Amino acid sequence: MQIGIHDRGRGPEIIGTRITVYDIMDYLEMGWHHTRIAARLRLSSDQVIAAIEYIKGHEAEVRAEYQKMLERDARGNPPELQAKLDAIHAKYAPLFEEHKRKHEAKKSHAQDNGRS
Repeated sequence: MQIGIHDRGRGPEIIGTRITVYDIMDYLEMGWHHTRIAARLRLSSDQVIAAIEYIKGHEAEVRAEYQKMLERDARGNPPELQAKLDAIHAKYAPLFEEHKRKHEAKKSHAQDNGRS
């Protein structure tokens, strides 16, 4: 397995994954140890360490882009996109609830049959 960072157009990411160094930064900002990050993201410690080393080596540019991402996230969706998302949610929420209800009924039935 090759370990390193490359950029395929989405920003610097761990080779062989779609996990970016910005994903790693989220956990670093929370104070997570590299082994905990690796376990959470199903990576090797070496892959996480490669991302951390990349972040340290390109700190100014990575931090600037990370800050832009946080600001964009804080702004939320533009109103026209949010309206579309709300309409989709309203359309499919009853279907999700029906699916959930059937799943819970099926689970309950299986538990009842197991007690007999």
